[in-house]
Amino acid sequence: MQEAVVKGLASDKGLYMPERIPALPPSFFENMSTMDFREISYEIASAFFGEDMETSVLKEIVYDTLSFDTPLVKVTDAVYSLELFHGPTLAFKDAGARFMARLLGYFVKKQGLKQVNVLVATSGDTGSAVANGFLGVKGIHVYVLYPRGKVSAIQECQFTTLGRNITALEIDGTFDDCQALVKTAFMDRDLNEKMQLTSANSINVARFLPQAFYYFHAYAQLRRLGVKENIVVCVPSGNFGNITAGLIAGKMGLPVKHFIAANNKNDIFLQYLLTGLYSPKPSVQTLANAMDVGDPSNFARILDLYGHSHQAIAEMISGFCCTDEMIRETVKTCYRETGYLLDPHGACGYRALKNFMQAGETGIFLETAHPAKFKDTIESIIGQEVEIPQKLREFMKGEKQSIELGKDFSELKKVLTGES
Repeated sequence: MQEAVVKGLASDKGLYMPERIPALPPSFFENMSTMDFREISYEIASAFFGEDMETSVLKEIVYDTLSFDTPLVKVTDAVYSLELFHGPTLAFKDAGARFMARLLGYFVKKQGLKQVNVLVATSGDTGSAVANGFLGVKGIHVYVLYPRGKVSAIQECQFTTLGRNITALEIDGTFDDCQALVKTAFMDRDLNEKMQLTSANSINVARFLPQAFYYFHAYAQLRRLGVKENIVVCVPSGNFGNITAGLIAGKMGLPVKHFIAANNKNDIFLQYLLTGLYSPKPSVQTLANAMDVGDPSNFARILDLYGHSHQAIAEMISGFCCTDEMIRETVKTCYRETGYLLDPHGACGYRALKNFMQAGETGIFLETAHPAKFKDTIESIIGQEVEIPQKLREFMKGEKQSIELGKDFSELKKVLTGES
């Protein structure tokens, strides 16, 4: 696991997967309702990372990085929102990013490495979570690649105003172009001989696996309410790291009856479910920008989990496509009828969950970011002002620092090697 964390990608440029997925004992699930988020997370972290580090160190990392909650909020009868936006950047990726930063920092020091350079492509919240998670971590420099004009203003502030060991690279293209540049960097032998590279996107096991913590904590909260079965979980999905973590949680014994992958118009996974063919295509810009992914990296992990069986995948996961028009309608209707304010990504999840839920089921959708991060969009939908939390206001005070680049890899290489 240590090698997978430090390298990010395997030597054959494929994705790392755990050699085995540990099954958790029944006693763990019986006791979950008495455990808090950090206690639950430590048990899951131990199952994956415990062999590579001292128990006291791993526990310290978990308890320090997960100092916030992920509450389950009732929206309508039998439908709950798992609010994952109570971390430092108000997005679900905070837990994974902070956990990975501490874990990687520990391994860098342990191996005596001078510096590790983290490359991360972002369509929105990944960049802000990773940048803030790694800010000031010794021995690590982070390069955030993001598509110009395709992230919200607040999201951009969260990774372009930090400085120090964080460099923002503004790419004239889409998220897919940013992700392609990162992958090309890993495949460039000359570059890798000059510098130690790793990734903080969900292609890195240390980024996506900690997201399994959320699913166990959600189940613990349902158990306190007397719900133990017939649970359906809907995940707004872009690069599919989050839902992959949920599927792994299921393999570990978490009793989820079914998963739903909610896409926006970038519905590559839905088309795979319908046809059995995986056909990536250029992403299109939508209101749910963090899901604007046309070639989700973690699809390969889902294939691996289910033995490349289309039938097995389709039996466990349903797909849904939510258009911008549906996002607007869902945000407006949910707010009017329940008083609960969705962000565009949560709206996709809520809409898809309502579409698939059957009688007798309890549904959870993952609300992945605070609606204020998409202030202009949400205000135009509900017709009233959205208050910006103090955490976000602080980011907006900083001065933007970014380097503008095209889609040509040679430009990125010059920046990384200091030749520009």
